[in-house]
Amino acid sequence: MRMGALLHLALILGGPRGDLGGALAAGDEAFAAIDYQSALDRYGEALAGHPGDPDILWRVARAYVCLAEVEEGRARAAHLSRAEASARECIRADSARGEGYTWLAAALGYLALDAGTSRKLELSRELDAEAHRALAINPDDDAALSILGSFYRALGNVGWLERAMASVFVGSVPRGGYREAEEALTHAVAIAPDVMRHRYELGILYIDMGRTEEARRELEAASRLPVRTAIDRPRLLKIRELLDGLLREERSQ
Repeated sequence: MRMGALLHLALILGGPRGDLGGALAAGDEAFAAIDYQSALDRYGEALAGHPGDPDILWRVARAYVCLAEVEEGRARAAHLSRAEASARECIRADSARGEGYTWLAAALGYLALDAGTSRKLELSRELDAEAHRALAINPDDDAALSILGSFYRALGNVGWLERAMASVFVGSVPRGGYREAEEALTHAVAIAPDVMRHRYELGILYIDMGRTEEARRELEAASRLPVRTAIDRPRLLKIRELLDGLLREERSQ
């Protein structure tokens, strides 16, 4: 390791136990700048001085989830695997740390998208349980609420016959649908109105429900919000596409 890198590591870690606050701040600054690899490097340095620290581990899980959102194939799968492992390690280290459950739920949700039917339902049941554990610790965890809202919207799009057949072969399907999705997402928006994901997901829900005016309102609001994560950039393009579709539908009537 070069002298400059050693000096940087010494400054980050500080004394015998290290300056954990400074290490987290450096990682969080990189995360906010959407430089996830640099954030992971800083969190890794922090873990070198504080192995198994839950405050670092949930941040590692979050960074890997955000990386996975803009990747495909093997890279996406690898990021999600690391996110899941870090979140589970966080929970083992401190079962009262709600963020561990939140980012485990997020990782499981993305893993479920690429899984077969049986595995998808297994992951979905666990996602549901982990998100609720996060909310039991912090009822105002907007990320957990948003994840749960998206999950409930997906359940609302599953026909009753499909749900009944699935339950026969692979066990019960979690309860939930559009009403629960709206409750979770509106709560998330109320807590964090400047997070694009929450309003975007609520807008899509309203499209699914046929509530086009409310969908337009939420999507237009989402389009004015700042880009905070890498997925927000393609999300903005999707918002414009959805708004154009609503406008064409309105003109055709």
